[in-house]
Amino acid sequence: MSGDGLLVAVDSPVHRIPAQVKLVALFVFVLAVVSTPAAVFWAFGLYAVMLVAAVVAAKVPAPVVSRRLAVETPFIVFALLLPFVAAGPQFDVLGLHLSQSGVLGAWNVLAKGTLGVIAAILLSATTAPRDLLAGLERLRLPATLVAILSFMVRYLSVVSDDLHRMRIARESRGYTGGRIGHLKAVAGGVGALFVRSFERGERVHLAMRSRGYVGRMPLLSPSGASGGQWLEGLAISIGAVVIAVAARVVGL
Repeated sequence: MSGDGLLVAVDSPVHRIPAQVKLVALFVFVLAVVSTPAAVFWAFGLYAVMLVAAVVAAKVPAPVVSRRLAVETPFIVFALLLPFVAAGPQFDVLGLHLSQSGVLGAWNVLAKGTLGVIAAILLSATTAPRDLLAGLERLRLPATLVAILSFMVRYLSVVSDDLHRMRIARESRGYTGGRIGHLKAVAGGVGALFVRSFERGERVHLAMRSRGYVGRMPLLSPSGASGGQWLEGLAISIGAVVIAVAARVVGL
């Protein structure tokens, strides 16, 4: 499979944990964070400490995490608007009228969203795309869906390169963009890219059939994870579940 996606290629204990363990750990951690009452602030501090420890153990550079956090920007904008548009009792801060429920809602979105995004960044930075697919396969995801995802990852760079070459070809013929009249050229390029990708898919399918493909891909990962690897990989998630339970008990 070409390319390593968002993988940060270093050797660390987190990198060596099997992908299926990290996928389950991510799911459990996010579930624990989401189920934590927003008003129990200390719980989110503990979640953040555990995530920072995991990032340090994984040897993922802080600038990489910071850059990838940009994907959260729409949620940040939404959260910043909540104190001004939410209903309920209000209070004044520097002449601004803020809603109490809106402030708590903004904190809820920012805290839980940021923790979830950082956890996902950690997974993508420590696991190659092929290993992720193998992990999904080990978790009994339907084989057809794994095959579709496998082809998507494999040919995403190919389609991207086609798109890049088509853009260069347009610009070499005087296309500058920015005009309504040029939309026809862009639409034609998108249509040509679709036809080219469809025909490539047909050729790949015929090539696979000629090599004995019967509708199921070979196993990507014949070996599973040991009990020690499961315990190591789920340590933070188990801690997060304990914190979430304690937070809900305190919040009652």
